[in-house]
Amino acid sequence: MAESAYPRVASFRSAAELAAHLRKLGWDLPFEDAILAAPLSPLAAPFKLPWLKGVRTVGNRFAVQPMEGWDGQPDGKPSDLTRRRWLRFAHSGAKLLWGCEAVAVLPEARSSPHQLLLNESTASALAELRRELVHAHQERFGSSRDLVIGLQLTHSGRFSRPHEETRLEPIIAYHHPFLDKQFPACAGAAPISDSEAGRIIEAFGRAAHLGQECGFDFVDLKHCHGYLGHEFLSAHHRPGSYGGSFENRTRFLQELVSIVRASAPALEIGVRLSAYDSIPFVADSQTGRGVPACAADRQPYTWGFGVDEHAPTRSDLSEAKRLLALLHSLGVRLVNISAGSPYYSPHLQRPALFPPFDAYLPPEDPIAGAARLWVAAAELKQSAPELVFVSSGATYFQDYLPHFAQAALRSGWTDFVGLGRLMLSYPEFAADVLEKGRLERKRICRTFSDCTNGPRQGFVSGCYPLDGFYKARPEAARLQARKTEFRRA
Repeated sequence: MAESAYPRVASFRSAAELAAHLRKLGWDLPFEDAILAAPLSPLAAPFKLPWLKGVRTVGNRFAVQPMEGWDGQPDGKPSDLTRRRWLRFAHSGAKLLWGCEAVAVLPEARSSPHQLLLNESTASALAELRRELVHAHQERFGSSRDLVIGLQLTHSGRFSRPHEETRLEPIIAYHHPFLDKQFPACAGAAPISDSEAGRIIEAFGRAAHLGQECGFDFVDLKHCHGYLGHEFLSAHHRPGSYGGSFENRTRFLQELVSIVRASAPALEIGVRLSAYDSIPFVADSQTGRGVPACAADRQPYTWGFGVDEHAPTRSDLSEAKRLLALLHSLGVRLVNISAGSPYYSPHLQRPALFPPFDAYLPPEDPIAGAARLWVAAAELKQSAPELVFVSSGATYFQDYLPHFAQAALRSGWTDFVGLGRLMLSYPEFAADVLEKGRLERKRICRTFSDCTNGPRQGFVSGCYPLDGFYKARPEAARLQARKTEFRRA
């Protein structure tokens, strides 16, 4: 089935029509009939956030998700392009900025030589950018007292590219039989030792201390999307203190929490989590459509977290629930639910009708990926109601995102609605929903995937189709030429 056989979200004439289509696919999701502006919208309701010292009020239920901008300076400082994006987040109308950007804790941990890096040399530039963001938000909305800003700390692990955008320099927790084949550089890498894991944990502690000095409200200890923290959760076959049992596989996270508490006691802690995964997918040689990377005789699949090992294209939330209980016991209140990895299972967390041109075609109607992620988050929220949830994957609902988000909040599925790649094409989305009760349809992300295509080709990330600023940049023409070359090949 070609991707055109899947209906475009924009082709549905109402939220009810989209809901009916989802029910035919086996997903019963709530939708409201109309977009409601403040104060009637549940998206406009303030949220009392439990905090280290009392309670913080977040002004509404929209959250900006952290992104990898791929446009920082070679030394890890923000560039003018980074600044432009962050100030657009400031004007977005969202009152929870989960991380703004994925920021590496070590030079070798960067996912690109243009990823931001937090160390003694870069901290003052990040602090200044945060101050600019707060000032811009206050000018636009009159107050920043109900604005909460986090910083995502990351180690890119298996997908580190610190020197060239197109060359992996992997740092792995263990050898993975399918990912090592899919990404051959990983096969030649030696898994890090337990002592090296300890050195990385210390780097997170130093970065958290600097984040506190910069004025951020919390740090996100990234455990999603195939990066190092997430990989440790699936290290069933790793020997030593950081692999094997659930206790050992979560030791890296537990020690991160401990060192952040010691190094930055004024910071809250959040965790963005891939709550479920899948066996890696690859493109079918005949159709280009995504298919599992191994044959059925390779069961059970024991290299995942949140995977049914006997049916590894299906999720199993039992360990995710156990992890959330662990986070609660550690005093971590903030969780952000995602799934899979954009490197080997993008249909799980970044469903797209038009995937990156070097990736596989969707193995299912992309709206099913968005529905699966939200249903899983709702189940996890029910299992851990004491935690504060941000749920991801809403962009694919497109025109009907507010209709679904309103209903999801009323139904108790989540506490905050995360906005990711939509922020690149339409950063004022949240403000338009809350202030006007309507959208500018021409600015809604249609998942053309050029925000991913650009970085994969060594260009800066942005919405080349819909943002005139990026459309006018020279990278737009070069990116189009690369896509044409790829299709001809």
